[in-house]
Amino acid sequence: MGTFKQKYHNEVVPALQKELGLNNVMRVPRLVKVVLNIGMGEAISNAKAIESAEKDITAIAGQHPVITRAKRSIANFKLREGMPIGVMVTLRGDRMYDFLDRLINIVLPRVREFSGVSRTAFDGRGNYTLGIKEQTVFPEIGYEDVDKIRGMEVCVVTTAEDDDEARKLLELLGMPFARDGD
Repeated sequence: MGTFKQKYHNEVVPALQKELGLNNVMRVPRLVKVVLNIGMGEAISNAKAIESAEKDITAIAGQHPVITRAKRSIANFKLREGMPIGVMVTLRGDRMYDFLDRLINIVLPRVREFSGVSRTAFDGRGNYTLGIKEQTVFPEIGYEDVDKIRGMEVCVVTTAEDDDEARKLLELLGMPFARDGD
């Protein structure tokens, strides 16, 4: 068991149980999965873009992604139903904890002019989505290997019943939220 997972079980669970006044340890919010997603409109005109993004996300997640395809045709964007428009990967279990550990302790501090992640990016059901502007902040990606700077979305899915419970869970895990005044 990784140190981040141990931190969750040994420190975060008891603290959340006490803070939220939960008698049953099974009611304590926990992490379900982390979804990494790169959506690319450029894939319509550039077929190599998908391969490049696939290589990047595989290096970051340590797991092969699936290619997401358009659900419907949009003539103005020259988009046909079924065309590849992005890549995504879902991390669960140990890979999820390892990724979050790297994200919180290595990647986010490397972001230029970083003042914390948004406190309001929760969806109302206890899930948190974070946007990263460029993939080069990940140590697995060599700057010379990058053909184009791409952003990605990191969605952390929890069992929390509301945003406040999820925010407490992520704060205790070490997520660097921006201060209220920022």
